[in-house]
Amino acid sequence: MTVLGAIALPQLPPERLPEIAVVAEQSGLAELWLWEDCFWAAGSACAATVLAHTERLRVGIGVLPVPLRNVALTAMEIAALLRMHPGRLIPGIGHGVQDWMGQVGARVGSPLTLLREQLTALRALLHGQTVDAAGAYVRLDRVALDWPPRTPPPLAAGASGPRTLRLSGELADATVLTSATTPEGIRAARELIDEGRAKAGRTDPHRVIVYLLAATGPDAAERLAATRRRTGLPDSVGVVGDAQAIADAVHRWSAAGADTVVLEPTPDEPDPLAFIRFAGERVRPLLE
Repeated sequence: MTVLGAIALPQLPPERLPEIAVVAEQSGLAELWLWEDCFWAAGSACAATVLAHTERLRVGIGVLPVPLRNVALTAMEIAALLRMHPGRLIPGIGHGVQDWMGQVGARVGSPLTLLREQLTALRALLHGQTVDAAGAYVRLDRVALDWPPRTPPPLAAGASGPRTLRLSGELADATVLTSATTPEGIRAARELIDEGRAKAGRTDPHRVIVYLLAATGPDAAERLAATRRRTGLPDSVGVVGDAQAIADAVHRWSAAGADTVVLEPTPDEPDPLAFIRFAGERVRPLLE
């Protein structure tokens, strides 16, 4: 069965996260997803808040931008959260938005090389290994976590371009696809991910997580159309309508190869709490 999640957009004031977390859990959602965009709230801090206010809900971070972060610090944050909330964090890392990375002096010449080095080192650290690295960007000298997670988590990578999708298949355990992804895009991404998996000789499961832009309510069509115009997305991206219409879209995205579909509200969603409740209480039962 398809896993259904929803997104708490970073544009929301972070002080609203506790109530959003509670509503997400009470509604029956399996997962609440966050991401670390500049210059809103830090992804690890937001994840910690959601985890602390819930007991069952899994929290995905899709994604932490690696140019902004030292891999040892990222490993320390992830490990601490997993020791306090075992099995409930899905950490993801990605290139980051290059213009934002430039604003803080963190833009690199080869984002793909950086992501490869960070994925490799982060996986090793979270598995309790002592890591030496002398890469182009990641340099570690006998670094090991004193408190590694008791069970290493599946590590996700945000990806859209062919080279990054192949890299995710090679080194990550899951891939996060943005809401710009159509069902055809999911199928194409799966093929590229599988190429990377074949290169690495991997036969373990690889989860594909895709965001689905969704709008419901009286002005839903207008809000979705405005979001498409503002972001340059085609009409084939996103879904508008009642719970059945959105559940039908989830089924289409799932049939194309998504293991997890995460409903993403429009940035001008008038009631984020109602959207989360709608996803859990009305859309989720239609998928069972």
